Amino acid sequence: QVQLVESGGDLVQPGGSLTLSCAASGSIVSINSMAWYRQAPGKERDLVATIASDGTTNYAGSLKGRFTISSDKAKKTVYLQMNSLKPEDTAVYYCKMAVTDSSYYGRDYWGRGTLVTVSS
Repeated sequence: QVQLVESGGDLVQPGGSLTLSCAASGSIVSINSMAWYRQAPGKERDLVATIASDGTTNYAGSLKGRFTISSDKAKKTVYLQMNSLKPEDTAVYYCKMAVTDSSYYGRDYWGRGTLVTVSS
């Protein structure tokens, strides 16, 4: 079994910064990609950023330049550095990892989410 746990969500003022973390644990053979998604109230879950095992990153077009995704393979952890936060960034942020587990079965795992609120 594989578990993902996000942390770092908080209430922050507009213009502020925040770093989210997501750590994986369990019977993991390899992590093939990591990603962050977010879901604002009343809206669908949208992709924020991805990072591949070779370090290649991709961002939702509107977020590039403000958000930075990174990872620590040894810690099985993905990070999301968020700068110049806006009220419209308010959402529950979820991490997703494409994992090959000890059964050599590959599937996506999701965390339960961490709430980011941007408000004065």
